[in-house]
Amino acid sequence: MIKCHLARLMGERKMKIMDVARETGLNRNTVTLLYKETAQRIDLDAMDKLCELFDCSVGDLFERC
Repeated sequence: MIKCHLARLMGERKMKIMDVARETGLNRNTVTLLYKETAQRIDLDAMDKLCELFDCSVGDLFERC
């Protein structure tokens, strides 16, 4: 199982889903699915944009449990 830490990262920076969507150019629905951990897949470009926004590595954003 893969756990997404997007909600935690957003909370630490007091960001909303629309803030992340606007700053990354990702679709709001994509960000929502990752935030709620209901996404079934993620595009590598989306992962890269999120890592760039939060200045983190893929391992900080996702964790294999």
